Amino acid sequence: MDRLTELHSESLAEGQVEPLLRIASFVLDFECVHPFADGNGRIGRLLTLLLLYQAGYEVGRYISLERVVEESKETYYEALNRSSQGWHEGTHDLRPWWEYFLGMLTAAYKEFESRVGTVTGARGAKRQMVRGAVARMPGRFSISDLRRACPGVSYPTLQRALAELRKKGVVRCLGRGPDAQWERGGG
Repeated sequence: MDRLTELHSESLAEGQVEPLLRIASFVLDFECVHPFADGNGRIGRLLTLLLLYQAGYEVGRYISLERVVEESKETYYEALNRSSQGWHEGTHDLRPWWEYFLGMLTAAYKEFESRVGTVTGARGAKRQMVRGAVARMPGRFSISDLRRACPGVSYPTLQRALAELRKKGVVRCLGRGPDAQWERGGG
């Protein structure tokens, strides 16, 4: 493990390897080293999150990569198996694992985009994001539900957007305070 970490740090410092491929390769190597009697897969997925965060890929903050992997478990194990063949001899093929890894990340980003819509810097874009999230909410929801659906949108912006929607009769508030329930179609 020390050598694996050393090589990863050297690769990072050189900056010649695409970060996502470097991260995927590190995770595959970790899985092949298999340093623990149990829990290597879970630790590998935690390492994936950590390395992605360090490289500036933060989709794991909003979409559970663990769940995305769980939903594609058969493909995950197949890619892991195919790419680990010949690993000890240094004759393994990284491509099946890379394809799986990049596909898993693409799926996470697509889910994130479908939840929050395309984020733009245009004036009113965040309120538009809130309106879209409200339209996708179940009949009743709370501001905390809305905050999870709109990462990066401040609480005051959420409140202003809800006040605007309430004025238009799109939603109505069923209580007071931060735990109040909201209902679509009220008015």
